[in-house]
Amino acid sequence: MSVKRLSLLFFTGALASGCSVLSSSNNNEQANDEALLNSEQVTVAAGDEDLKQAVAAGNGENATKGAALDDAIAPSLRAAAQDAREKLDAPEQQATTETQDLWQRLRAGFALNHDVNSDRVRDQLNWYVKHPSYIKRVADRGSRYLHYILNQTEERKLPNELALLPIVESAFDPFAYSHGRAAGLWQFIPSTGKYFGLTQSWWHDDRRDLIEATDAALTYLDRLANRFDGDYTLALAAYNSGGGTVSSAMRKNRKRNKPQDYWSLDLPRETRHYVPKLIALAKIFDNPEKYGIELPPLKDEAYFEVVETGSQLDLAQAAQLANVDVDEIYLLNPSYNRWATNPDGPHRLLVPKENAEAFRAALDNLPVEKRVSWRNYKVESGDSLISIARKFTTTPSVIKQVNKLDSDLIRIGQRLLIPSALEGSDTYALSASERLERKQDRKRDGNKVRYTVRRGDTFWDIAREHRVSVREVAGWNGMAPGDPLIPGKQLVIWSKAAKPAQVASTSARGKSMVRKVGYRVREGDSLWTIASRFSVNVRDIASWNDLNTKRYLQPGQSLVLYVDIRNSP
Repeated sequence: MSVKRLSLLFFTGALASGCSVLSSSNNNEQANDEALLNSEQVTVAAGDEDLKQAVAAGNGENATKGAALDDAIAPSLRAAAQDAREKLDAPEQQATTETQDLWQRLRAGFALNHDVNSDRVRDQLNWYVKHPSYIKRVADRGSRYLHYILNQTEERKLPNELALLPIVESAFDPFAYSHGRAAGLWQFIPSTGKYFGLTQSWWHDDRRDLIEATDAALTYLDRLANRFDGDYTLALAAYNSGGGTVSSAMRKNRKRNKPQDYWSLDLPRETRHYVPKLIALAKIFDNPEKYGIELPPLKDEAYFEVVETGSQLDLAQAAQLANVDVDEIYLLNPSYNRWATNPDGPHRLLVPKENAEAFRAALDNLPVEKRVSWRNYKVESGDSLISIARKFTTTPSVIKQVNKLDSDLIRIGQRLLIPSALEGSDTYALSASERLERKQDRKRDGNKVRYTVRRGDTFWDIAREHRVSVREVAGWNGMAPGDPLIPGKQLVIWSKAAKPAQVASTSARGKSMVRKVGYRVREGDSLWTIASRFSVNVRDIASWNDLNTKRYLQPGQSLVLYVDIRNSP
């Protein structure tokens, strides 16, 4: 369900109450809950496909050299990236023979039916069995986070299989970001994340925060399970494709006198494979010996502790105080986009357990004013808040906030305090800017063009001019096709146009009349007939609307099209 519809339901609930503030609040909350649980939006997760491809192409253990995390690191930082990748895939967390390991505890809380007779489960299971290095990789990655997640599933009395769901969602990559705009271990899209209080800013993205996102994900799954009378296969399907999608499929089967269990429903392709992946993984983790797989030993103890910092803190300085690499700080605190924690809080850091006490002691001896580096900058002729922000890798809003400015106006000679990183950019190899630089600089087919976004630009305009797809342009720049394009933003395009430099500087777009058009699917429509009618590409329609081209369109379904109105019917 769209954010607009969700907001409309919220507003309607408020008008309908009209009794008291408390009653209005309750009605609003119920309307929001109902809107969320009735969503029909498939969450396209980053999933495990990239890692699967890397493992399959790498012949087992050699696949560790092709980890997806490398795509997020600047090319000048490959040594640091290699260290960070090795830490992600193989943390130093070994179990002793005297200690019950975490896998035993995980199995003890399994509650789903692993014996379901389904070809979909067998297909997933066969792939995992043929690629044991994949299981080792995701188990190593998850070793940082599993103990905490397992604590949460047990406290809520949820099936422990849900602790394995981040494998399906993100392959336990905390920086995973899908073309459907889903982020983090649990792959929340912005609207659902916002509903659960997962805020986003220039400094941070709570969708990648282990504590906040895990709480939101398990709360959501619990509500969905209650909606479907405790059936977790239906709840999981709804987590992926929306409760409205699952309920609609159940109604169709009910009208046809067909079973209404998950395995009998006609669901989107991604959702049909979603639960089988989790069941197949649970079967392997439940009895790895049966499938010839050896899980890395993992102690049943916390990997990290939560340390209250009380104020904003430079992440490089935090690493020094804790005596760990800054990469380790980022891997435990992946919500931070920049070189420091969010100035607005929460003021806490996750730190390896064995380093937590020393970190607290060192932090107590560090005055608050020295926890972030500051520059005293004198405004020069030609300066603007935007240019100053770019110079110091911050944002105009941050400068305004720190200096208590009421507007964007600044004067020559004015002194501004600018928060700045303690170390050089190479120290912050896992920050958002460094990850983006690596993604943009990765060699692709075509001619590399740097393009500055102009007012009115759309992904479709830019993609068409450079003869590439919308999804490619978005992916090369760490974005999703639905993300807003801000004027002044720098994009990298691997153009297939005959003269890409000329296209980048002199666009024919001004002569076209491209408009955003809403279209409601009619009986007999297909992607091909709609594309032909509006003189657009089937692949672009699929990208604009996040559609699976192998699935049929449904009459009444709403689509967004970007068409040249001179060519439209």
